[in-house]
Amino acid sequence: MTEQISSGSDQTTSPWSIVSLVGGIANFVGFPFWGAVIALIAGYLAKSEIEKSEGRIGGERLAKAGLILGWVGIGLGALTVCLGILMFMGIIGSAALCGPLGHLFNSIR
Repeated sequence: MTEQISSGSDQTTSPWSIVSLVGGIANFVGFPFWGAVIALIAGYLAKSEIEKSEGRIGGERLAKAGLILGWVGIGLGALTVCLGILMFMGIIGSAALCGPLGHLFNSIR
């Protein structure tokens, strides 16, 4: 029989990388802004922890996926805010020209 010698260098997964991935998924499921923020913070903490561990801690791909989901969520959130502002300005502008203030603006011309 052969004996297997354990070298003791079992690689564990960084808990921060798991938190990052869960935060990135939560961003699209029910926590739009906060999920992305958690994904980004935990993702960068995981990458730092993995680099400092010299190969003892893994999960770099999980952290990278969480970071990508986090940045996509931040981008979509910023786009939503910009479109909301444009929509709000359009509603205010149309109400000013066609609504109760329309008579005032038309009398100025």
